[in-house]
Amino acid sequence: MRGNSLATRLFLSATAWVVVILLLTGIVLSSVYRNATERAFDRRLNLYLRTIIAEVATPDNTPDQFQSLGEPLFELPLSGWYWQITRADGGKPELRASRSLWDKKLPKLEEQGADLTAAGVRLGYVDGPEGQLLRMVERPVDLGIDGKFLASVAGDASEIFDETRSFDYYLGGTFAALSIVLVLTTIFQVRFGLAPLKRISESIADIRSGRAERLEGEFPVEIAPLARETNALIDANREIVERARTHVGNLAHAIKTPLSVIVNEASARGGDPFAAKVLEQADIMRDQVAHHLERARIAARLTVIGTVTEVAPAIEALRRTMEKIHRDRGLAIGVKADASAKFRGERQDLEEMAGNLVDNACKWAATRVFIEVLVEPAAEPGAGPMLRIIVDDDGRGLSAPERAQASRRGQRLDESKPGSGLGLSIVVDLAALYGGSLTLGNAPIGGLRAELLLPGV
Repeated sequence: MRGNSLATRLFLSATAWVVVILLLTGIVLSSVYRNATERAFDRRLNLYLRTIIAEVATPDNTPDQFQSLGEPLFELPLSGWYWQITRADGGKPELRASRSLWDKKLPKLEEQGADLTAAGVRLGYVDGPEGQLLRMVERPVDLGIDGKFLASVAGDASEIFDETRSFDYYLGGTFAALSIVLVLTTIFQVRFGLAPLKRISESIADIRSGRAERLEGEFPVEIAPLARETNALIDANREIVERARTHVGNLAHAIKTPLSVIVNEASARGGDPFAAKVLEQADIMRDQVAHHLERARIAARLTVIGTVTEVAPAIEALRRTMEKIHRDRGLAIGVKADASAKFRGERQDLEEMAGNLVDNACKWAATRVFIEVLVEPAAEPGAGPMLRIIVDDDGRGLSAPERAQASRRGQRLDESKPGSGLGLSIVVDLAALYGGSLTLGNAPIGGLRAELLLPGV
């Protein structure tokens, strides 16, 4: 997928959202699981704490009666699980503790600033005797005349962190697999969802190249309006072109008839200098009107989508015609045309441009004219191929100033040759309308070389 394509942008956008959503979800789930694990650990500590308080509040108890609490870890020295009971009323110091504390003491949460919760206990993390991080619950106990005590139970917090870490590993692996599945699903959805647009793009390319006239086929309901509007635009374009052609034809008829009347009236007064001047100007008007009407006609035809002309047959037909016209001179007209060459335009326009160049070459050639047709690849991505038509003759050729003058409208370098001087000018104008150009140079066979560059297919 190209970096600037809609599919790429959609894919990157969807992927980014997937990553962000999964990342946020993972953070939330990890936090929720950690809190749940911590609450479960606290419930376990509170159970031990209530058991200890119940034993303390039982009359005639002895320390040995509740030191184990049914948990072997309280018996193992420095195991990370501890309990202790200390006086809190300033009376005779009395300390009862689990065997696991050995000769150590637990810190007090009260001294570390922990507040009592609604349940009357303090919760927090403290450093244990061996540097372990402990999760500890602490509760003050008032036994009336027996005094006030502070009961504490602590457990190794590594159980919380290990459990949470294990969950994070599993969660990360699951989300990584889910991300891959979602990315693959996104790729499939983007490609499948944009497939109709790709089909429309290919269909429009077929229309532009002349292989089709309309968008055909069934499209999804979301894309169908685009296809209908595109077809409607093509139809409207064709109607506009047809109306333009009709108007051009009407204008040609309306102008040529008065010109014919003027020419006929002036011809009837052959000896009158004024009539001669009228005839001269009427001929110029006729040439100019024909030239500009032709330009209008070509400009209208250029808006027609999908017109393509095979070049080789048109050039071959032109060669046969010129050989007949110049048969008495014995000209040799050679042709080398790429069979795959196609012109993005109408055959009539190609024949008019190439015909002017070949006719001009035949007029000036001594014995030989050579026509070559080449197809050049696109100069840049997205552009179409170009068509190069080269016409050489072995005449006297033209100097650089003469070549610059030859393509000007109405300029004739030799009045002995027939013509109005509009041939090369018409070629230049028509080529420009198609986005092409005409270049004059020196031919390898000794005369003039005319290179016509036109859009190909």
